[in-house]
Amino acid sequence: MKVVMALGGNALLRRGEPLTEEVQRRNVRNAALAVSAVASQHQTIVTHGNGPQVGLLALESEAYQDVPPYGLGVLGAESQGMIGFLLEQALRSRLPDACVATLLTSVLVDQDDPGLTHPTKPVGPVYRESVARALSLLRGWPIVQDGEGFRRVVASPEPAQILELKAITALVDAGVLLICAGGGGVPMVRQPDGELVSVDAVVDKDLTSALLAENLAADALLLLTDVSEVVRDWGTPEAKPIREARVAELRALNFEAGSMAPKVVAACRFVEHTGRLAAIGALSDAPAMLSGAAGTIVRP
Repeated sequence: MKVVMALGGNALLRRGEPLTEEVQRRNVRNAALAVSAVASQHQTIVTHGNGPQVGLLALESEAYQDVPPYGLGVLGAESQGMIGFLLEQALRSRLPDACVATLLTSVLVDQDDPGLTHPTKPVGPVYRESVARALSLLRGWPIVQDGEGFRRVVASPEPAQILELKAITALVDAGVLLICAGGGGVPMVRQPDGELVSVDAVVDKDLTSALLAENLAADALLLLTDVSEVVRDWGTPEAKPIREARVAELRALNFEAGSMAPKVVAACRFVEHTGRLAAIGALSDAPAMLSGAAGTIVRP
């Protein structure tokens, strides 16, 4: 099987953990256990989130006063290199005979996409409310509640085209265990003269992962997070896990924007367009999700 594994932000950083190299290395080693279990049996392509990391890089960029802060496009590319480096090391340790590589990836977005003017994507650390509101006033950040804390939100347009698709296809066909489309890819718009320019935004990695899986004719899309299943009526007494659902059933439910909603949309799109398997669940359950024994299985 050809499998696209989309690692959630929890693969590198769990809620409340400090953004240190040591913590991320430890979490990446755990993620490599699940990825290697799948990659040892199937052709595997790995994508990943970058919300905490790109937020940290933005804070570091703003702290250096001698030059203007770098835009989210450049910082997104930096985060792909950093995370890819950590994942490559961990996967080579688990699969010493595998050819592992990271490809810097960008995606074309529509310059009229409403997501560019309505920030919804959480990035960076989780703050106490008082700290978040102070930072919002100081830096002009939009903020939203995220669990028990608050986070900065940035623009998040829809991915329309993966610009490195030919290179990705060539590497996958050559048998490379490929890490790509990190953080959803760096968003780019094409100017009237044909020039490509990055935009100050972050693309949702699950939506890009679904587009990638469709473009590669993948047999399965695994959207991996820190919960074992999608839960309807989450946070209420009526909460109930969903073991299996059809696309129409999932589309009729409401899920938290910036959290479970993009995963549900991505799974539904992939299944609608291909008729193949999509599953949402815990990273550690990835091998079982392929057989339908774990996670939320999405059917046409």
